[in-house]
Amino acid sequence: MRVIAIGRLRQGPEAELFARYAGRLRPALALTELPEGRGAPVEIKRREGQALLAALPPQAYVIALDLDGATPDSPGLARMMEAWQGLGRPICFLIGGTEGLDAAVIARADAKISLGKFTWPHFLVRVMLAEQLFRAHSILTGHPYHREGRP
Repeated sequence: MRVIAIGRLRQGPEAELFARYAGRLRPALALTELPEGRGAPVEIKRREGQALLAALPPQAYVIALDLDGATPDSPGLARMMEAWQGLGRPICFLIGGTEGLDAAVIARADAKISLGKFTWPHFLVRVMLAEQLFRAHSILTGHPYHREGRP
């Protein structure tokens, strides 16, 4: 699985957390960072969208992180991940820049998910996505990381 994101994550606690969760997955969750676009908002969105689409491997199964996407709970994401892995295609999660994802990216996406209706800084979205993917993996493998319900 791969995360393709606009912007660079600087060294610091967020980068360390992303690396921690990404490294726990087997194979490790890969990260491709693309430069932020310049210009008017519409032009930024278009350029970033083109860059995201160009970074996709052939036959990729694309999951766009978008406010209008599905909002599964952790077991629901685990079921989705299991189905995606069964396709035998490279799985790529796309995270847009500050202007969001271009319509061409949304149109290309095979699925859309949301981490909720809150607006999150893009560097935190990476960390939260990596943690949830690790949690989904732990659910699928019966690892005790995920605890159903409340203590």
